[in-house]
Amino acid sequence: MSFASPLWLLLLPAVAALAVAAWRRPGGAPGVRYSVAGDAAALQTTGWARLRGLPEALLLAALALGTVAMARPQVRDASVERSTEGIDIVLALDVSTSMTAEDFVPNRFEAAKAVAAEFVRGRESDRIGLVVFAAQAYTQAPLTLDYPFLLTMLQEVRMGLIEDGTAIGTALATATARLRDSEAASKVVILLTDGQNNRGQVDPQTAAEAAAALGVKVYAIGVGGDGFARSFGPFGGLGPRAEVDETALQGVAETTGGRYFRATDAQALREIYDEISRLERTETEETVLLDVEERYPVFLWPALLCLVASVVLSSTRLREVP
Repeated sequence: MSFASPLWLLLLPAVAALAVAAWRRPGGAPGVRYSVAGDAAALQTTGWARLRGLPEALLLAALALGTVAMARPQVRDASVERSTEGIDIVLALDVSTSMTAEDFVPNRFEAAKAVAAEFVRGRESDRIGLVVFAAQAYTQAPLTLDYPFLLTMLQEVRMGLIEDGTAIGTALATATARLRDSEAASKVVILLTDGQNNRGQVDPQTAAEAAAALGVKVYAIGVGGDGFARSFGPFGGLGPRAEVDETALQGVAETTGGRYFRATDAQALREIYDEISRLERTETEETVLLDVEERYPVFLWPALLCLVASVVLSSTRLREVP
């Protein structure tokens, strides 16, 4: 319980002081003057005589209760309504054989899957989809809020199911198509690759311009270390350093209003996803609903009853005569 006008409560000590003063005030036994003492001796003390101080006590109670009522006691019930405006995100993951390079632990492909899974677990109220690509691209999971399902589909991604190659333009076009009918305030594609566009019918820049036209922002991530790395592709053995087409990926990102990142190890990749999470936060609006219930009648009505009772008793059965 709280009070809307708590300053009125400062009067309560004054009421308490009046009560103490009334209690300590000296006074004799009640009596009436009689001309014949014998007649007075025959009278007995009644219960009403013992209640001679009741009107004053009721008046003090009325003052105390009235003071509390003037302070306007209230009970407040606050509730919070939260509304979120989610983001639609499509992860486009390169599954070409060059992703088996072991400059990441255990390799680029497994590291990319693990960090993407951490990213999914850190989102709230955002629909996320998954597109995988090599020489072609296909949708592994549509936009969904079912994160356990999405994580399962991410875990089931395998290499070798698609003809080898790197169709970056096709992958971006496929991911953009997943966002075509989205009504989200922010639409994002996170495109991860370690190579250059060498397959597919769609040029990356053309796909980027189409994405920009649909309001889709692209965050491009180039993965791969600067040195040589062992690979288990069709040629196996020690492979060349990553051949990321950074110029093309930067152009794609800039065209759509996004950013390009380069990850040379798993920790750097994790930090990139963290940075994207900070850049693409879900906006949450909170509305506080305050329900105030006035409780002053609980004190006001008893105060009035005490006041009326005091006046009535002091004017009738407990009336004092000179």
